Amino acid sequence: MNKEIIISSSTSQNHVAITEDGNLVDFFVDHPEKRRMVGDVFLGKVARVLPGIRAVFIDIGLKHDAFLHFSDIGDRTDALKDMLDEDEEADDGTDEEETEPQAQTQDQTSVQTQPQEQKPVRDKDRHEHREQRQIPKLHKGESILIQIIKEPVKDKGVRCTSSISIPGRFCVLLPLDNKVGVSKKIYDFRERKRLRRIARGIIPSNCGLIIRTAAKDQTEEALSGDLRYLVKIWEDMQEDAKKQEPPALLYKDLSTTISVIRDLFTPDVSKVFVDSKKLYKEVRNYVQFIQPGLLDRIELFKQDEPIFEAFKIDEQIKGLMGRKVSLPSGGHIVIEHTEAMVVIDVNSGRYAAKKEQELNSLKTDLEASREIVRQLRLRDIGGLIVVDFIDLEDEKNRKKIYDELKKEFKKDRAKIAMLPMTEFGLMQITRERIRENIVQSMNDACPYCAGTGLLTKKSNLIHEIEHWLKRYHVEGKSKYLTLKVHPSLGLKLREGFISRLTKFQLKYFVKIKLQEEEKINPQNYYFLTTKTGIDITNDFN
Repeated sequence: MNKEIIISSSTSQNHVAITEDGNLVDFFVDHPEKRRMVGDVFLGKVARVLPGIRAVFIDIGLKHDAFLHFSDIGDRTDALKDMLDEDEEADDGTDEEETEPQAQTQDQTSVQTQPQEQKPVRDKDRHEHREQRQIPKLHKGESILIQIIKEPVKDKGVRCTSSISIPGRFCVLLPLDNKVGVSKKIYDFRERKRLRRIARGIIPSNCGLIIRTAAKDQTEEALSGDLRYLVKIWEDMQEDAKKQEPPALLYKDLSTTISVIRDLFTPDVSKVFVDSKKLYKEVRNYVQFIQPGLLDRIELFKQDEPIFEAFKIDEQIKGLMGRKVSLPSGGHIVIEHTEAMVVIDVNSGRYAAKKEQELNSLKTDLEASREIVRQLRLRDIGGLIVVDFIDLEDEKNRKKIYDELKKEFKKDRAKIAMLPMTEFGLMQITRERIRENIVQSMNDACPYCAGTGLLTKKSNLIHEIEHWLKRYHVEGKSKYLTLKVHPSLGLKLREGFISRLTKFQLKYFVKIKLQEEEKINPQNYYFLTTKTGIDITNDFN
């Protein structure tokens, strides 16, 4: 398999595409004016503690306060607070198997395929006792160190955690923790044992360490060098935290483009193509620092043709913006974004005889399963996803769809949870949401339809205008009005041998001057008094 990273840079954005044998499998957009925030560490101030919703709101200097759920208040919170008070304490060392930081590293895929079993009462009691113990620890106005784990989405602020983790190329440093873990994507038992032994040998006191997937087959020297870099970052953070007043940014994670190189530029990537000399040098300098052995795989794209056109990526990206995605057998899926969830509808193609209906439905559903997982990755869709598959009568066939999704989701870096298909053909999936999806990051809501995709019919608008005139006829005083509308609505008002506008004037004994302006929203209209020019639209609505 030929795996490549193609980076297209412009003055306003960087686009990063990852392809496998020419097929787009991952896509990232780096906005200079909207920098990536996941991984940033802030010294914040507790703004509100709300036990009712089990959350704390932290002032970090942004428009919206950061959201810290009780479940994201780690055991290290006390140690971090002591650090701010210059009273550090060391914990006893313990190992923890197979752990990964939740924040910005996504080496491990967690596919939860069945509903969670009910925990014993004693575990529940312990959990509740832990949260009750945590609530009094944070008080309004208190300083706290937090890290962003989810980008702001629409009117929601960032989500954060008090468990700090600092990612590097090969490992992740967990300050004031004692966990030692190895990525689950390293399957070889001997390699896992070797890496865990190295981790125990190089880990600093009072810190934990996660070995990332990229560390496979790396030397102890390479891991130690990466760790020294992370320890230096943590030491600088501690010094800044003691000097500054909240809210303050203590650590800024890498840009989206460089973080993709850090996390995804692995030995199985054959080439990295960059079309900007400046970005090419930046990428080379970073790779020279983290893994010089891969430098010869970075290449400056010098052709006049746009890089995404040369690699046939543009045409694949266009498919990310559409609602409808075609399937090989003639069927298609439709992806709809709502406020609460993403809904995906699977539709069959050609009509099939009844005896073949189950077989054809199964074939279409299997194709849809593979395409749905691909689209979720490409579009970076997170949150609750409900898929309406074509109905299958045989329980074994429904299980095949479930197994196919389970297999395909193993390729996804994000954490996934899914439930079996219901008898109505519905499947519920949740996918880890860290940032805005591609559609949201590359598009603004239409100012005319407010993102609904629908415009009020002209006949309905004319009906509203007439109702306005009825109310004005009863209470209004001036007989001379100006009606400002978009030209498309003005055309409808002027249609006919006797136009609607003329009929309105005769019926309601008023003189109306029609004024058409392109800049007016096609769904709006404005009535003004002709003599004074005062807008009286809302007075009679």
